[in-house]
Amino acid sequence: MGTPRILTTPAEDAYAYPLLLRHLLANVARQTSAEIVSGQWRLTYDALLDRVTRLATLLSERGVRAGDTVAVMDWDSHRYLECYFAIPMMGAVLQTVNVRLSPAQIEYTLRESGAVFALHHADFAPLFDAIQPNLPAIRGAIPMEEDAKADSYEALIAATAPSFRFEDFDENAIATTFHTTGTTGNPKQVFFSHRQLVLHTLALAATLANQPSGQGLRRGDVYMPMTPMFHVHAWGLPFVATMLGLKQVYPGRYDPRRLLALKERERVSFSHCVPTILRMLLDARDDGESLGPWTVIIGGSALAPALAEEAARAGLSTLVGFGMSETGPVVALARAPGGDVADLCRAGFPIPLVHARVDAERGGELLLRAPWLTQGYGSQAASDALWEGGWLHTGDVAATDGDGAIRIVDRLKDVIKTGGEWVSSIAIEELLMELPGVAEAAIIGVPDGKWGERPVAFVVAAAAGSPPDTKLLREGLMRHVDAGRLSGYAIPERVFVLETLPRTSVGKVDKRALRARLATDAANAAMTI
Repeated sequence: MGTPRILTTPAEDAYAYPLLLRHLLANVARQTSAEIVSGQWRLTYDALLDRVTRLATLLSERGVRAGDTVAVMDWDSHRYLECYFAIPMMGAVLQTVNVRLSPAQIEYTLRESGAVFALHHADFAPLFDAIQPNLPAIRGAIPMEEDAKADSYEALIAATAPSFRFEDFDENAIATTFHTTGTTGNPKQVFFSHRQLVLHTLALAATLANQPSGQGLRRGDVYMPMTPMFHVHAWGLPFVATMLGLKQVYPGRYDPRRLLALKERERVSFSHCVPTILRMLLDARDDGESLGPWTVIIGGSALAPALAEEAARAGLSTLVGFGMSETGPVVALARAPGGDVADLCRAGFPIPLVHARVDAERGGELLLRAPWLTQGYGSQAASDALWEGGWLHTGDVAATDGDGAIRIVDRLKDVIKTGGEWVSSIAIEELLMELPGVAEAAIIGVPDGKWGERPVAFVVAAAAGSPPDTKLLREGLMRHVDAGRLSGYAIPERVFVLETLPRTSVGKVDKRALRARLATDAANAAMTI
């Protein structure tokens, strides 16, 4: 095999053009008249770029230098968007703090990241004040108030001249860091470079532009995130929307009535959220109210076809985007030219630059390669396990359909082996949610002396105080067994009816908590089917 040719004699003054986040802003202010809406604020893109420069100037004056980590604790706002750019653009590292973690976990993440400065919303001031004495590396903080109090973010930005000069540096410099939201042990820290975030932004933008009508993002769309900006860069969409100069709406805290009001007032047409938020929106709308046109990407956990169909009746176009904290996050996106719900509920097609394969020797685990996947955790051992064999291990059991789309069968840790057969907890959950009286469902496997494991169901009733009929649940699942769509071993023997399902800080069903609850609840708390 020969040796690839490499350009070794570039022009003396040729510009190498490192892939830095600041280059996503090239020309945007001159090419759009769209606004960024946040609380009482309506900003032009010119104003956004001015404020980004002022923030970098302010942080520099407060002693923040390239390589330092700046922690941000805020709800979704224009201020958070400014941090997305200003902090990495000055060569510092943006730490997006998961404010839904416990105080002890938040303190742990700030300590492990080595944050030297913090920007925090007033809602988190008591928490920050309580943990700051235990964080000697923190040299300063600025409260992120909505009004312009003397020492607040807004007052300081207004009083600071936009004098910071953004310079080029190595595109492999770390731009962001945050901690994953696993259900065991302390959260794990991941890192993303400027190069990774720019490539993810370009690949995701190209994918959304190539989607069928009603399933992508277009020039005239109005973007509103409904995934917290602390969670995997709000799935990377703020970077895409800003690069394209779209109108953006930042809703603050996620109250469903407020989200619906903003959708109506600002004509929001593109969003993303977890299934829990989608459920809240559908429950909060007035009877018969149409929410369309509104394209909503669903991630974080499986989108049940029954929920997607209910959303479609309300005027929403929902489709699945697949990824995880370690993948930056998007690696696949569903599409279906005919709008087929089953196809839109798959993990979808790998987006450009993503290589995906299913490893049969590892129980069907999905393995990935892409230029924006985190290169590891803070722990070397954990990093080596994540990248064993040169592929990122997702922990998801997957299958590839004939058209190349990925289907997530289950998590490796959640798949159930009963009676010698592998049973997908996701498949049972989706079928339960199609049955009358069931709004949400979760399945876990429990040890069984005869069968190895048996599935146990937890459901939330569609109507409060009206538990589903267990006979109808069994009959409904048996119809799928008779039709060959479900193994007879997959019929749960017990069903627990809960008011709500326990969830992690980012909205995923917390199956570890369900297992703990099962271990302590009395046997007669469940219904046998």
